Amino acid sequence: MARFDRYMLGQLLVLFGFFSLILVMIYWINRAVRLFDQLIADGQSAWVFLELTSLSLPGLIRMVLPLSAFVAAVYVTNRMSSDSELSVVQATGYSPYRLARPVIYFGLIVATMMSVLTHFLVPMSTERLAQRSGEISQDLTAALLTAGEFMTPADGITFYIREISQAGEMLDVFISEDVSPQRRITYTAAQAYLVRTDGGPQLVMVDGLAQDLNMQTDRLTTTGFDDFVYDIGSLMSDEAIRERTISGLNTWELLNPTQELQDITGKNAADMALLAHDRFAQSFLGFIAGLIGFSSLVAGGFSRFGLWRNIALAIGLVIAVKIIEGFGAGIARNAPELWPFVYLAGFAGIGMSYVLLWIAAHPYALKRRSRRTVGAT
Repeated sequence: MARFDRYMLGQLLVLFGFFSLILVMIYWINRAVRLFDQLIADGQSAWVFLELTSLSLPGLIRMVLPLSAFVAAVYVTNRMSSDSELSVVQATGYSPYRLARPVIYFGLIVATMMSVLTHFLVPMSTERLAQRSGEISQDLTAALLTAGEFMTPADGITFYIREISQAGEMLDVFISEDVSPQRRITYTAAQAYLVRTDGGPQLVMVDGLAQDLNMQTDRLTTTGFDDFVYDIGSLMSDEAIRERTISGLNTWELLNPTQELQDITGKNAADMALLAHDRFAQSFLGFIAGLIGFSSLVAGGFSRFGLWRNIALAIGLVIAVKIIEGFGAGIARNAPELWPFVYLAGFAGIGMSYVLLWIAAHPYALKRRSRRTVGAT
């Protein structure tokens, strides 16, 4: 690799890392704040919060990388053009196509990172996140430790706690259980403690009263107790969440789906293959993002007034690529057998970049053609 290529590639990677870190932090904090409020309100620990937010990071990074690559390419190209570095290198005989070589290397690095994320890390984190979310939704302990609310952890069971002390002591506990259609038992206790045993969590109630109502005979039996153990472990499901989502499957499973996976996810083989090709297309977009930004600014040449018009052009082209991406994805979703349309945005971006580099390599071609047109008229 030539010295200029190493220099420009180093600049691109440094700025790419900086912008990626900033954008990931912005997106992560925005999502983490909402998740924190939800988990703390449900009685979950800080460790669960850190685990879930960490599992969401691969998806956030995948979203951010193409944007970071584009911003880094635009920033580095604009700075090198303002400092006349590109002009000096072009004076030595470098064509716009040759100048684009470090940007292509940069795009390949970004595409490789995108491939690792889309094909491996994001599916793994999505699968794990779905499992942990299911486990948390079944975590009765967290649901019960909500003071001031009537909870219904299972059919026919009502649970209420007036207050939870800082030491974890539950005050004024109420449990109503429908043992049968003709029988209902109500437990009340001044204090209660949650104890974890090998057989599952147990609720130890102190200084309470058990009321057994037989609705068939309209007879109420009351029994006072100093301490009583209520088994809440039977209300919790011991089976882990094993259902898999299509986004949690790796690319190989999507391209070679078994009938079992199709039954679990509720998707057919064509839908799975479409998602696999969409992952390849996302990696492709990571490659062209920086190339579009670079070629848009190089096409403008050197200007003392800056390259703001070309920066606006680059932003407009990125928006156009995203519109084309949505158009192609819409066609593919309606007819999964037309999966090649998911690559439409990538090839459109390559075409745009080539046209801009051609304009940069032939700056007077369009002017000559316009002059000939004016002379002919």
